[in-house]
Amino acid sequence: MKIATAQQMRELDRAAIQDRGIPSTRLMEHAARAVADAAMELAASGGSRSDGTRRAVCFCGAGNNGGDGVAAARLLLEAGFQVRAVLVGNREKMTDDCREMERRLEKAGGRLEPFSAEDPEFARWCLEADVMVDALFGIGLNSDLRGPALTAVQMMNTCDIPVVSADIASGVEADTGRILGDAVRADVTVTFSLPKAGHFLGEGGLRTGRLIVAGIGIPLDLMLWAESSFSSVSAADVFLPRRRRDAHKGDFGRVYILGGCVGYSGAPVLAARAAVRSGAGLVSVGVPEPVWPVAAAKLEEAMPHPLPAGMDGMLSLAAAGPALARMKASGACLMGPGLGRGPETAEVVRTLLRDLPGPVVLDADGINALEGHIDVLDGRRDRLTVLTPHDGEFARVGGDLSSGDRLAAARAFASEHGCCLVLKGHRTITAFPDGAAFVNTTGNPGMAKGGSGDVLGGVILSLLGQGLPPQEAVPLAVWLHGRAGDLCAEEIGEYGMTPSDLIARLPRVLRECEGRERTL
Repeated sequence: MKIATAQQMRELDRAAIQDRGIPSTRLMEHAARAVADAAMELAASGGSRSDGTRRAVCFCGAGNNGGDGVAAARLLLEAGFQVRAVLVGNREKMTDDCREMERRLEKAGGRLEPFSAEDPEFARWCLEADVMVDALFGIGLNSDLRGPALTAVQMMNTCDIPVVSADIASGVEADTGRILGDAVRADVTVTFSLPKAGHFLGEGGLRTGRLIVAGIGIPLDLMLWAESSFSSVSAADVFLPRRRRDAHKGDFGRVYILGGCVGYSGAPVLAARAAVRSGAGLVSVGVPEPVWPVAAAKLEEAMPHPLPAGMDGMLSLAAAGPALARMKASGACLMGPGLGRGPETAEVVRTLLRDLPGPVVLDADGINALEGHIDVLDGRRDRLTVLTPHDGEFARVGGDLSSGDRLAAARAFASEHGCCLVLKGHRTITAFPDGAAFVNTTGNPGMAKGGSGDVLGGVILSLLGQGLPPQEAVPLAVWLHGRAGDLCAEEIGEYGMTPSDLIARLPRVLRECEGRERTL
């Protein structure tokens, strides 16, 4: 799904209201309905007090985001909630739409009262609430919170009451995810029309909670015309083409994995198993000769073969020739899982990168081989190269995360070096040389184990080998990998799950996506 900037959303609102004649209050009512519905769902999950009633507190700013909150307060009141709606801001600065929503609230029997953090009765009432609505600031906030607004945010964060944020958690900068002084820790965020970068990136991505994207009546054609080079990848965005009934194994790609060394035999095995499980037709695996008996014993569906090795148990320079011959016969190659950081091994990787004509995925020590030799990567601008670093590996090849802006860093590296970059971590970012970027929405901390990256490399390799275009294959592979991890977490828990568990759940995830219509 497209991710919009704050400016793009302002333009969409303007176009809907001024060009299409849609009343702004109608859009606000639709937004408030989505917020109120989410608040009621959250409140219901906690049960009700002995008299059957439920309580809600709505913290409202003076702008249109506050208007959403005031309207949500009225809807909750009409649904039978006991509601306290408080104005956190200057009444004289209330927008016309916010004032109109206050008028409707009063007509329904409610009241927009001034916020007073010092009122002990209000504080007690908050502590006994079932849900809170954060409608202080929308996507226009660009300076640090202070004064009563900061106090209100801190109050929401310390009351241990579920919070629904309207559009974005107050205190999160919409375009970056940067925290402006402090920010609400929302359990649910209901955003309007399109998601924003701040819902996913940086600390803001940790303050969003469950994200609901609600339509509020902006015409679909306006949203389709909105240009965006940044997209989220969620379940609705992924698909796999149905396979022809007369297909054979050659139709689904011949791929090659170069990896392993003494002490790290498991990495290429995991990558190969992941490639097989994600649909590759033929999977070959080149490993150092001492590792070959182990790989051969563990791999039944892939085809391992030995390559020349040195005394250190890593690939020797003599491995480059036979590996290159097999790689040229493959549609895509993965280099790096468990290779080790020996100087000869690194030179083998660089030699193959120079000579290979087709797509290459680099992981782990395949990436490390570029340290001090980034010119080798630059020399492949006309050939697809996918790098899958974590932050440390990214830094070793010259990636700059000093600004804290992972999206900008990933885009800059991909553009500068003409590669596809998969910057792993919370909300993994995939960036392409043309500026297109994708943020992933699956995955969990249980995947933070050695071997998970090898599985990801195998899935990316498999989808590229099956012929999917890179801007579909790579973000989809990242999503599938994370979705498999989420199934593991649901079924066996984050602590005990392993990379092998991810591989075992890949078929179920693939089946979920098979035959879907393309929306990405």
